[in-house]
Amino acid sequence: MNTEHVVKQLLQENDGWLTLKEVRNQGISKYEFYKFAEKSGLQRVGQGIYVSDDVWHDSMYLIHLRSAQAVFSHETALFLHDMTDREPPYYSITVRTGYNPHRLKEDGIKVYTIKKELHELGLSKTKTPFGHTVPVYDIERTLCDILRSRSGIEIQVFQDALKFYAKRKDKNLRTLIQYADALNVGVILRPYLEVLL
Repeated sequence: MNTEHVVKQLLQENDGWLTLKEVRNQGISKYEFYKFAEKSGLQRVGQGIYVSDDVWHDSMYLIHLRSAQAVFSHETALFLHDMTDREPPYYSITVRTGYNPHRLKEDGIKVYTIKKELHELGLSKTKTPFGHTVPVYDIERTLCDILRSRSGIEIQVFQDALKFYAKRKDKNLRTLIQYADALNVGVILRPYLEVLL
């Protein structure tokens, strides 16, 4: 098997991004890959994650590659869903309780945890500003998450997001209320909905 051919094909399929795991799954040894990476100028941007030198750096996609279970949430999800006018000052993700996020926290990422049975509630996918697909909570789950974390988030962020939500044609109030009840914020959410909707 030709290492150069396989790696170039993987890079092409992944828009210039590559993980060592993908390379190893193709039967290429670490040694062969490292030799190719050095020769071709691949940049190491994270543990086991490489990019071509002509690729724009996509921080959100890198976070996704570093931690497959991380789901973009809270202010970052609002941004990805076009429900806020401001870009978040840091990225917010949610992981299952028990996951050790210390490396992500060291890099300035806000990490929330939730029990396993609620981790996939409202899970969807969207594209980053650079066009890579990443996991994100849907709009309804995001609103509930902001309410759950209201002590650490400005209430204005939630109120603005709710106004954006009210104007959307794709809103699903039934789902919003179901999520709110599952996440124990139904009592807090209902007065906001009565005023706004």
